Formats: sequence, C-alpha cells, structure tokens
Amino acid sequence: MAERRVGTVSRGIRCPIIRQGDDLATIVTESVLLAAESEGFELRDRDVIAMTESIVARAQGNYCSVDDIAADVKAKLGGETVGVIFPILSRNRFAICLRGIAKGSKKIVLMLSYPSDEVGNCLVSLDKIDAAGVNPYSDVLTLEKYRELFGENKHEFTGVDYVAYYGDLIREMGCEVEIIFANQPKAILEYTKNIINCDIHTRARTKRILLAGGAEKVFGLDEIMNASVNGSGYNEKFGLLGSNKATEEQVKLFPRDCKDLVLKVQSIILEKTGKHVEVMVYGDGAFKDPQGKIWELADPVVSPAFTDGLIGTPNELKLKYLADNEFAGLSGEELKAAISESIKAKDNNLVGKMSSEGTTPRQLTDLIGSLCDLTSGSGDKGTPVVLVQGYFDNYTN
Repeated sequence: MAERRVGTVSRGIRCPIIRQGDDLATIVTESVLLAAESEGFELRDRDVIAMTESIVARAQGNYCSVDDIAADVKAKLGGETVGVIFPILSRNRFAICLRGIAKGSKKIVLMLSYPSDEVGNCLVSLDKIDAAGVNPYSDVLTLEKYRELFGENKHEFTGVDYVAYYGDLIREMGCEVEIIFANQPKAILEYTKNIINCDIHTRARTKRILLAGGAEKVFGLDEIMNASVNGSGYNEKFGLLGSNKATEEQVKLFPRDCKDLVLKVQSIILEKTGKHVEVMVYGDGAFKDPQGKIWELADPVVSPAFTDGLIGTPNELKLKYLADNEFAGLSGEELKAAISESIKAKDNNLVGKMSSEGTTPRQLTDLIGSLCDLTSGSGDKGTPVVLVQGYFDNYTN
C-alpha cells in the first residue's frame, strides 16, 4: 500500500442558505456527500463534520427581540436602576442586548472594564493609562474623569467610540445612563444593588464577589432569556451569552439541544457510507489576534455539542524532541523507524513527560473548533460546514 503523503485537511463545505425549520441534518450530510463526489475525495472513519452554531440556531428559529429582553430584565430586576457591568464592546454581540436591558430599566449604571474588555477590545491603551498614573486594578473613574484623562478613543478596527455609542444607545431607549470605569466588581455596589454582570468566562467569580459584597439581585447574561418570554426563543444554559445581532430589533441566540443533531448527522453518514465520523457544532474558536489583541472568545464555549469521540485532549509526542534528543544520532530510514516505533509504543497519558513537552493539551473540541472557525471565516465564504480529515492521524498512519 502506498504511503500517505498528506496529514490533516480542513475543507469548507458550501451549503444552501439555511432558514428556520430546515432539516439541517439532511442538508449537512447531503452537502458533505455532494462535495466529496464533486471534489473526488472519500470520507474516512474519524473524519470530523463541524457545523457553525449560527446555522443551527437559525434552523431552530432561536431568536428573541428587544421587547422580550426588556420584559425579562424588568421581571427579574424590578425595572428601576440596574448596574450593567463588564459587557464586551461589540455592536454584533452586545448592542441589541443592551437596547433590551435599557428598555426594561429606568436607569442604567454602565460599568466598563478598562483598559480593555474581557475579549481584548481596547478602550484605552496601556501607555495612556501609565502616562495618566492611573491604577486600573483599584481606581474607579467617572465618565468626566475618563474624558479628561483620555479623551475620545475609537476602536482600532471598527472606528467606534464605544463609550459614546453605548451611552447614546441607552438614552435612545428612554433610559437614564451613568457610565463608570472599574475592574473590581464591588465598585458597582456604590451605585446600585441590582446588577446584570455581562462577563462571559469570569461570570461565576463576579457573581460570587457581588453577592458576598451585599448585592440584592445579580443575574448573569446567561440568566437573561434562559426561558421563553411570550413565545420567544431562549437558551436554558447560556441565556443571552453567545447571541449575535440578527436585526436592529432581534438577536439570534446560541443554539440549544444540539446533541440530537450531531448524533443524527453521525447516524446518516454511517448509514450512507459505512464510515463512523465525529460531528460537532462550533462557534467562536479560541485564538488571539496579535495586532488588535482580541481574543476570539465571545461564545461561552467553543462547542455546545459534539459526539463522544471528541471528548478529551490530544495525546501526542513531540517529533522535534525525539529527533533532537533521544534519536539525535540517527537519520534517514533509521530515524523514521525509531520515531514510528516510539509513537506506536507511547503511553495513553503523556502528561508531564518530556517527550510531549510543547504539545497542546487543549480540549479536542477547542482545537478543532478553532480550525473550523478559521476555515469557515465570518464573512461571505458560504461554507458554514467544515470537514476535517486526518486530524487523528499520526506519523505512522
């Protein structure tokens, strides 16, 4: 049998535009099989079929409106003064949510973290912070003080001054607004005891600190729209976290109940090809832009659902280490054979072993989801499904 010359391959799969109510499992499997036929490749066991969360949520019709958010916020927080703390700076991810929160409140005290938000969107540069002699860990700045020290700061990529943008947006909803800048959650308690903490990955800690500090009502974004309001969509686990702007009046929520979908796609492929593939739903990857310092981490998880073969982390040897250390005296076929034998004989758990130093023991779904996010892109590629082949291969396959 000829030696395989290609390792991992990631292919964007073109699909029809998905609409609410579409049979996604059928569309996805047909799209993958048609791509295989037209491009002349075959599916193999342990290939990964990944679907972006947006087409899953759209097929589910998992949307809610500004009015739905307003009703939920008013019911949970009382409709008076609400502290809205640590939101990310994003028109796509947070602006419409903020409109709903403002519509359900009389006054918002908006507390922004600085110098950047949780996912790295910069509000003001660290150099400016240093020059002003401000300590971002302890200092609470009013809007007036912020403007006096730093003036107007437009986002490098979007050109938006998010401080002005969020303030205007709240006022447009007929709600009063006061803006402060702080990184200690308890700072908001000087203004109100009713709070929505909008941070994503640090939300449990923030909530714990607020409740210990004397807050009366604290809801994370994951607890707003975690049940249907007037027949709306919802996400019982993540609420508004992971939502995206759909229109000026609606957000598309993170998809729910996806496990059945991934199992159905796996089952259809097995039935049609005899191959056992793995299947996952993915949102944001988990990587950082070195220029803008923005983390691709606005979803609460990279993958809300996946088949069981994607549980766990990689267990890989570092070929560079073997070649430079244990087999430094070998070359050519001898070196190849020695490394191949090491891979075949490797332990099931290489954690802490020098031979695995420098490999990446992240969750498989985070690694593959990042690969898929980069492959599908966020614009007009039209490939919301990604087929990853050879991911579980190694040098001996």
